[in-house]
Amino acid sequence: MSTFININNREQLKELLLLIDADTKPLWGKMTPQQMVEHLIVSVEYTNGKKIGICDRSAEDALQAKQWGVYTDAEIPKNVILGTLPNEYSYASIELAIEQLMIELHNFDSYFKLSGITSVHGGFGPMNHNEWLTWHGKHFTHHLKQFGVWP
Repeated sequence: MSTFININNREQLKELLLLIDADTKPLWGKMTPQQMVEHLIVSVEYTNGKKIGICDRSAEDALQAKQWGVYTDAEIPKNVILGTLPNEYSYASIELAIEQLMIELHNFDSYFKLSGITSVHGGFGPMNHNEWLTWHGKHFTHHLKQFGVWP
């Protein structure tokens, strides 16, 4: 069984992210450390009410993808490319980006305190809090491994 980070353990998550120097080279892929953190910020914004996701798949296809992506121990494959990397950073430093990520995760917690809330994943369709916790855990783990700070 694969082990994924528990994103509710914010202290551990922040410590791991701070281990990544701004000049660290990825073990795979083209992202810089700051691009990775800013990518995670945007991903979380789709799950805390700041941005609204759209799923263009049929409900059946999305459910099938969700079964694999959320309900198995499958890891996200290396070198998956979904879109282009931005040319500029949104934050002045990786440390400020990490602080913003922690704020967005706090907002994620607050957003899902309301009963029955879901948020749309672009490939999996609507997901509840527990599904997002699992998916974020897999997604964050993928990028922590990319920069060599998760086994």
